[in-house]
This record gives sequence, C-alpha cells and structure tokens, in this order.
Amino acid sequence: MIEASVWRPPDRRGNQLAIFDFDGTLADSFPWFIGVLNDVADRYGFNRVRPDEVEQLRGYDARQIMRHLRVPNWKLPFIANHMRRLMARDIDGIRLFDGVPDMLRTLNDRGVTVAIVSSNSVENIRTILGPEAAGQVGHYGCGASLFGKAAKFRKMLRTTGIPAGRAVGIGDEVRDIDAARKVGMGCAAVTWGYARGDALAARRPDRLLSRVEEIAGLFGG
Repeated sequence: MIEASVWRPPDRRGNQLAIFDFDGTLADSFPWFIGVLNDVADRYGFNRVRPDEVEQLRGYDARQIMRHLRVPNWKLPFIANHMRRLMARDIDGIRLFDGVPDMLRTLNDRGVTVAIVSSNSVENIRTILGPEAAGQVGHYGCGASLFGKAAKFRKMLRTTGIPAGRAVGIGDEVRDIDAARKVGMGCAAVTWGYARGDALAARRPDRLLSRVEEIAGLFGG
C-alpha cells in the first residue's frame, strides 16, 4: 500500500459512509471499455485510440482525455447513454474484481453504510453485482455526468444524513478525488482501475490502495 498523504480516518462517533465509484473500482470493465471505444469514436466523430496510446490516456484526467480525443462537451450525454446501452448488451462478460463481495459484506458487518455513485445505470450495476452483493449496497446515485460527481456526493450525504467528515469517496479516477475533496469528504484512490497509480498519487488522495482487501481498513475493525 502506498500512502499519498497523512491518512485521517472518518469520524467514528456515528455511522460511517463509503461512497464507491463502480467501473474500474468495483467492476473490472476497463478491458471492455477499450474494446468498444473505437466503434463509439467512429459513431460520434471523435479520435480513435491506438493501442500505444492507452497507457498515456490512463495518466490523464478526464478533461485532458476529452481534449486529446477531441470530444466536445455537448456530445458527452449522448456518448454516455450509448455506452450504458452497450454495456447492457455485453454485461455477461463483465465481472467484479476479486474480493469485492467479501469486502462489501465486511463493511456492512462493521455498520458502514455503503453507497455507489456512478455514471453507469443502476440496472447495469445491480446485474454485475449480482443479488447478494447488490444487497450490501444501501444507496445508489446513478447516471452522474462526467463532471457531476460532487453534486451526487452532496445528495448522497443528505440522503443518508451522514456528515462529510464521516464519509470516504473511493474511486479509480482523478475526478473521484476532486469531487470528494470538493464536498469535504475523505478520498481513497484505487490503482487497479482506469487511471494509472502515478496519476492518482500526483493528486495526493488521503489513501492510495493497491488491493481490494485494503478498503475495509479505511473504516477500522
């Protein structure tokens, strides 16, 4: 495990809240994403991605990726809706990362409220989670726009009644870190998803994690 800054665990005087991103954090969807990306590029008129560009793009934040691929902002909702439909079509080929169901169960056993905030659809997320793991998730904030996570985080804090000081946002992209910081939550970044570990570390999240099993440790035992 790599410490990106001094970790301050969430306040434990009341209930704690874990807000997860989904794709790249809980679900291993990056290979699928790369597999369909160039067809989507052709459909919506942005730059295709060469194989030798993938690692470069994993080091960029979302706005840098959009500039590199020449994706105009106004097309983002249409692209996002199309990607959700494609995932629904291909959903049988997308799996959770190893250890995710056990980790979610552990958090519930410790009394941690579990939520997912994602640009994906709740139907896709529940299908990939499966009934047992989906049952460990208390709240879903789905369909978030690419740059709309902070608003979704604030809504989740209001919905659960849990203050930001008792919450941690857990994701695999720079924008997850930025959104958590914007609302005053803790932020943990995982290195097994869409963004490279060095790009995440440069944003100095409160915790940088390299294994699913480390997530439960954010909330104590």
